[in-house]
Amino acid sequence: MRPRIRMHGTTVLAILAFAVLPLRLGAQSAPQVARSADGVVVAAQPLAATAGARMLELGGNAADAAVAAAFAISVVEPSMNSIGGRNQILIRTPGGGVAGIDGTTSVPLGYDPATAPRAAYGYATVGVPGSVAGLMRLHEEYGSLPLTTIMAPAIDYAAHGFRLLPGEARRQAGSRDQVAESEGARRYYLKADGSPYLPGDRLVQSDMAATLRAIALGGGDAFYRGEIAGRIADDMAANGGFLTRDALAAYEAEDSRIVRGSYRGFEIVGSDIPASGAIAILALQIAEGFDPESMSGEAWASVIAQSLALAMMEYRRPSSDSSAVRVTSKSFARQLAEQVRVPAEAAMESDAKFRGAAASGSWSASAAGSRSAAAPSWYGDGGRAPVLPSEDGHTTHLSAADGNGMAIALTQTIGPGMGAKVATPGLGFLYAVTLGGYLGISEPGERARSGITPFMVLDDGEPFLVLGAAGGIRIISAVVQAVTRVVDDGLALPAALAAPRVHPDMGPDGLAGFSVEAGPEDGWSGTSVEEFREMGFEITPTPRQGAFGRIHGLQYDASTRTWVGAADPDWEGAAVAPRPAGPTGGRN
Repeated sequence: MRPRIRMHGTTVLAILAFAVLPLRLGAQSAPQVARSADGVVVAAQPLAATAGARMLELGGNAADAAVAAAFAISVVEPSMNSIGGRNQILIRTPGGGVAGIDGTTSVPLGYDPATAPRAAYGYATVGVPGSVAGLMRLHEEYGSLPLTTIMAPAIDYAAHGFRLLPGEARRQAGSRDQVAESEGARRYYLKADGSPYLPGDRLVQSDMAATLRAIALGGGDAFYRGEIAGRIADDMAANGGFLTRDALAAYEAEDSRIVRGSYRGFEIVGSDIPASGAIAILALQIAEGFDPESMSGEAWASVIAQSLALAMMEYRRPSSDSSAVRVTSKSFARQLAEQVRVPAEAAMESDAKFRGAAASGSWSASAAGSRSAAAPSWYGDGGRAPVLPSEDGHTTHLSAADGNGMAIALTQTIGPGMGAKVATPGLGFLYAVTLGGYLGISEPGERARSGITPFMVLDDGEPFLVLGAAGGIRIISAVVQAVTRVVDDGLALPAALAAPRVHPDMGPDGLAGFSVEAGPEDGWSGTSVEEFREMGFEITPTPRQGAFGRIHGLQYDASTRTWVGAADPDWEGAAVAPRPAGPTGGRN
């Protein structure tokens, strides 16, 4: 048995425009790890993380920082998210409570999924945007700074421009042909000759800046009930969309349904449907019945992959059939864990009956790889079930914390790269894909279900991990493995995010094998890949580059009262701490 490798480690816009000017003119590079007792902001683009950290410097809290970073990231990472998209927000309050805000896009009333066109992009895929409503509610209920102050960095980036990072330029170029079909999107994301912007080019978004100024001054009403709403509705009506003025006016960010479980003595907390916190909790509680100390790293990874596959079968159930009480119960996890195949010598740490169910007899490649009657519930009944969302590497996640115990995990998306690939001329932002079958068939008024998983791990009520991810359905597997790397492997969060991951490949009938993050430096080695195959699994080695989700998270060290922020090393994000105050109270 190969030893497991362990690493240990412990309201005046003019005034604010001047205050944030260095963010725009300075370099976009920033460290991917930051430590501070005063909080940290971690986001997928350095300018967004810096915007959030500036709010902490101005005396704001984690909610202020998260809202600033979220508006900023919609400007500087438009291929991944937008104010025309959706978000899910998980909040840990200074008093120790946990709350959530559901800003998911919804299906307009009057939409008929039976007759509506099936499409991958375009106006017919646009639902009711929720991002602005979610951010407005976060600010109104938890923030402390004026909205004009909080939105000033995003407005500045849009009005004066920023230089495209290579990854963002590559993603925009990848959707060039589809973007060119939309008058608005073409105007905003292609040059006059129809070519895409290149890395290092300055992208100025004047119309986006005007839209953000209107929101900063008028709040959510400016977007959902004012002139912006009218322009959205008129554009949709002229181009075959289903989004109406009435649908916009009726939209509200709702309370998320908070779900809880436990993993090796830690409390784990997430958001239920339309988010996937319950699925992540189920996967962790299935894996909890196995002892990673008793098996090789590869064997443990196979347990994680199988636990994820079993949990993701629950994702396929219609929302009406998915009970959070059942999905997050320990007894249900133990029941499913009996289907996990591990090498015969691998012991379990639960009761003898559970131990015998999973480790009895000799474990063979044919048993593990076959679709036999031994594990019938792994493979659906062939009926009509919700599809798993696309595994394209989309979405963005940010995490923020302050020095007073507040922490925010916020995931924001427009679906696949560049979303619906349409923008209303004069408004400056892209819309999310919601309709058309991308996220399954949704009924009027329903909120689109996705793999979004803002997540927290608590230790005796105190924050321990605050995280979430981008990457389609691989969000769930990335979050689960970050937790196990820290809790089971003893890794500090930065090392946990650099460790290789696996992901179950789900076919129409269930598990079809799993992909492994392979590479010469940080991925599973060729020897490890062969060991996976010897266990009887169909293995797909996949290079890194963010293909297994991108986590931007925080770890709290209670002994030193210090936050450690870590950006996923496979992306261009950053962790930024507020600059310490000088002797006179100013920032150094």
